[in-house]
Amino acid sequence: MRTRLLLGLCALFILISCNKNKTVEGVYRSYYGEKEGFAIWIVDGYKIRQHVYKEFLYGGNEQRYLFNPKGEIWIDHAVSCEEFELTLAHELNERALMAKFGWTYEKSHDSSLMLELKMRKSWDSICRAHEASLHRVCPEDATKVREIPGIPDSIVLRGIYRVPLGIREGISVWVVDGYRVRALIFPDFGLSGNDMAYHYIPAREIWLDGQISSEETELSIKTELLERKLMAEGVSYGKAYDSAINTNVRLRHEMQQLIDAHPPLVVPPVLVRDTGKKE
Repeated sequence: MRTRLLLGLCALFILISCNKNKTVEGVYRSYYGEKEGFAIWIVDGYKIRQHVYKEFLYGGNEQRYLFNPKGEIWIDHAVSCEEFELTLAHELNERALMAKFGWTYEKSHDSSLMLELKMRKSWDSICRAHEASLHRVCPEDATKVREIPGIPDSIVLRGIYRVPLGIREGISVWVVDGYRVRALIFPDFGLSGNDMAYHYIPAREIWLDGQISSEETELSIKTELLERKLMAEGVSYGKAYDSAINTNVRLRHEMQQLIDAHPPLVVPPVLVRDTGKKE
């Protein structure tokens, strides 16, 4: 019995020692920026589930996940741009409740779901009001191409807008239902677009397809802002597009350099916390 117990303790010690020193490379995918004093990182959720914690979903924070470095909020790269802001608000709120009040993860998680629901209802109201305020638009691109046979010269936008993402450089950024845009307005609508390139996009707006991933969101916004700026200055769509794509490639290279400089993930022996630790 003693021998069996001793062997079991040795095995446990070896397991803990291995976990304590374990590191995982390639977790970080994109840096979003800072919010409420936290560095917001988009991470490889697949790799985390495969090598760290199989139940990791949507996002994480240091109060719940002890492998999540302090000062960082994580968002799974599989999260769409339509869900990104909701997931980020969820993680910030969940962490705050666990850290400030010592709430359990379950209680903090449920509270954060209610925050999401409130945001969803608010955004839906904003989107419907915005559509009601718009004039009719022409279903063609900057080269006068219309892709749906028999479509009217002007159409009403209804059920298109999904999430308001704020103002960038004086331009309104919206997440839209890309499926409906392709089905009802312009089949060749891709990841994103702007009012200078597509006449069916209202003035001074950028659209992002709700299906694109969260790690593509910022790149898409910056690409559309540059393309739109150049076209507004009189540059042709083709040249503006090429310039924006080249800038996109440069931004990806710079992001990779930032990711490469980030330390690899160190996995602790204990992965999760069920009750918050007050700060």
